[in-house]
Amino acid sequence: MSDSGSSNPEDPFSGLPFFADLGKLLGSSSGPVNWDAARQFALGLATDGGSEPNVDPAHRVKLADLSRIAELHVAKSTDLDLTVEGASAVVVPVTRSEWARRTLADYKPLFESLAQGLNATPQGAGDDDPAAQLLGGIMKMIGPMTTAMSIGSMVGHLAARGLGGYDLPIPRPSSRELMVVDSNVTAFATEWSVPFDDVALWMCIHEFVHHALFGVEHVRERFETLLNAYTAGFQSADGSALEAKLGDIEPTTDLAGLQQQLQSLFGDPEVLLGAMRTPAQEAVVRDLEALLAVAVGWVDYQIDHIATGLIASSGQIAEAIRRRRVTAGPQDRFVEKMLGLDLRRDLVERGRGFVSGVIERSDHDQLAKLWHDPRWIPTPNEVDAPGLWLARIELPDLD
Repeated sequence: MSDSGSSNPEDPFSGLPFFADLGKLLGSSSGPVNWDAARQFALGLATDGGSEPNVDPAHRVKLADLSRIAELHVAKSTDLDLTVEGASAVVVPVTRSEWARRTLADYKPLFESLAQGLNATPQGAGDDDPAAQLLGGIMKMIGPMTTAMSIGSMVGHLAARGLGGYDLPIPRPSSRELMVVDSNVTAFATEWSVPFDDVALWMCIHEFVHHALFGVEHVRERFETLLNAYTAGFQSADGSALEAKLGDIEPTTDLAGLQQQLQSLFGDPEVLLGAMRTPAQEAVVRDLEALLAVAVGWVDYQIDHIATGLIASSGQIAEAIRRRRVTAGPQDRFVEKMLGLDLRRDLVERGRGFVSGVIERSDHDQLAKLWHDPRWIPTPNEVDAPGLWLARIELPDLD
């Protein structure tokens, strides 16, 4: 005999067969994210549900050689330490599935911070409000799985088209291995009729420049502080919008039909995050976008400065990759809403404007000071007025 109609005060789905079925379908998790589900979802999307070939052994050898070239030139141009615990880093080719696994592991703390906010009881859900109690119970039950679907979707999508470990310009844990996605780099070279070696060297430079930037402790800490503050901002969300979305689900005893409804509802990133983003995050966005603009502008400048003298097709490669960056699709917008990384065209141009303004008023060596002292990170106002930044860092007490 079914117990779906029994009463259990600790079970929000007690006496509600439809939601009991929903709970069974979504499973359970001891934490804010069902990581097994996130991993399966990411790998399925990364490989389009099929198998993928191993990395070409010749590419592995070639990348090891190109990595040394890139490391030497990036170290000279940036004047930053590229070693990890005294040892050199190296660029390694990986499969899409390996990129997805490493990315889930590398960004796990950030994703869990996000999940805790998304799964939190909505603000204003009083103990005497039955509807709010029901919504809170629903979110507690389905939150880890729906968040896993969202995170897995994002990572799987990035793995399917991404070229390197730093396609997202945010810090990863310190590692001697920097990643490029072998099959995606090969496909990119073919699509744009550029030699594989040229794209591979360009990507080695790309990864080492990011590695150099995020190897600076205070830069890494500043990014992590702002990213965590942004994701934590989801915690003050008003649940009324999400409650309305959940109300669109048609009650059914057909688990397959219920699963289709959930995939439609939560597979659309705008549903989950469009309903949950809060004004509290706007205070963080100003500082995060200023830092992101300068970082992207500096990285682009360094790559161009280095690659122009090494790669005949560097201009073509840079244009193609940067076009991909600013012509984002819905899933890329999802990443931005989740993490606050809105790489729109005006932000990229803002960063380029800062860097070119510094170079025009001084030189490459002065720009190299950008990350040498935590006090020298530009303020949002200085990003738009590089002359103010130059004047400030030249003050005697900062020498």
